[in-house]
Amino acid sequence: MTINTSVSQISPVMATYSRFPITLVKGKGSYVWDDQGKKYLDFTSGIATCNLGHVPDVVKAKLEEQLQNLWHCSNLYHIPNQQELAALLTANSCCDQVFFCNSGAEANEAAIKLARRYAQKVKGTDSFEVITFQQSFHGRTLATLSATGQEKIQQGFAPLVKGFSYLPFNDIEALEQIKTLEPAAILLELVQGEGGVIPANQEWVKKIAEICVEKDILLMVDEIQTGIGRTGTLFAYQQYGIEPDVISVAKGLGSGFPIGAIIAKEKAAKAFEPGTHGSTFGGNPLATAAGVATISHIIDSNLLKHVNEISVYFDEQLTKFKEKYTYIEDIRGKGLLKGIVVGNKAPQIVQKAIENELLILTAGPNVVRLLPPLTVTKEEINEFTKALEKTFQSIEKGE
Repeated sequence: MTINTSVSQISPVMATYSRFPITLVKGKGSYVWDDQGKKYLDFTSGIATCNLGHVPDVVKAKLEEQLQNLWHCSNLYHIPNQQELAALLTANSCCDQVFFCNSGAEANEAAIKLARRYAQKVKGTDSFEVITFQQSFHGRTLATLSATGQEKIQQGFAPLVKGFSYLPFNDIEALEQIKTLEPAAILLELVQGEGGVIPANQEWVKKIAEICVEKDILLMVDEIQTGIGRTGTLFAYQQYGIEPDVISVAKGLGSGFPIGAIIAKEKAAKAFEPGTHGSTFGGNPLATAAGVATISHIIDSNLLKHVNEISVYFDEQLTKFKEKYTYIEDIRGKGLLKGIVVGNKAPQIVQKAIENELLILTAGPNVVRLLPPLTVTKEEINEFTKALEKTFQSIEKGE
């Protein structure tokens, strides 16, 4: 066989991302390095994925141990790490059983399927509709982008999967429509990440939960970005005085290793039976080894106490920027998921920050999104503050 070694002028990787002009090759803790040896302070955490920082020793050790034994086997057999991780997730949430997959989109896809099957096979209705909210983001599969309440995500993919209605976020009066629609489930984020880092109102969330109990509608909380300690509790719902029937998680669950899951109460979980859903790679020995190490460390090290303390200091530093720069309209978010509302300057700020060796994100054109690792220190926040100050000064000067 002859191998073609000619170089094409077209990138072999599809252009599905607008990439920044840096190539990252190494990471440790709150820092990453590019292929030129330049060091950056990373306040993106792989978009809320590397919650323990890059290459955390405790997860690395667990993965290296597992690499010596078994990488993959079918879910037709029992997997000890899977059992242990499921036990950790259920013991530290309001739910009873776990289904493992590979990503957040797959987790939400599983939640949508579970909602339909619960309505039709457990409740005995023909209901299949899922209510989501405007400006939400639930994934890139055909079903989850249909569930996403943003037209820009859906453009070019018609016809969308039917069965989704979108209500305005944080609007209590609009919730009356739920009773008319009689959906199978409600799916919501407690902080809309991609939609602008917008926290859900406490009273609004409690009203949704009341309606779900009254009408026997599944309450499904998308914790892909807010979960695994990001907001100061293991799950954001724990700050709202509610108990969801289904929780979808991914991102921070494996410290950067691909894994996703839905955690469900037994009444919902029983809708899935052998053969109704599955995943070849979901919950394999390597992925769940990373998950066990991540969750165990967060709990055993009392890391959430640190998150709550350091987030107060982080808020104080961000507030100083709001007081100084008139184009900063608001600082919002929860824990170590923060958004700075800056009009239409967000893309420009993110680009300029790279020049100052700082990595941050947008959440739409108007919001700068900040996602430091949960292990971030005061010294690193001070370093961030200096780099962001330089960035804002450059923006003001029109550089």
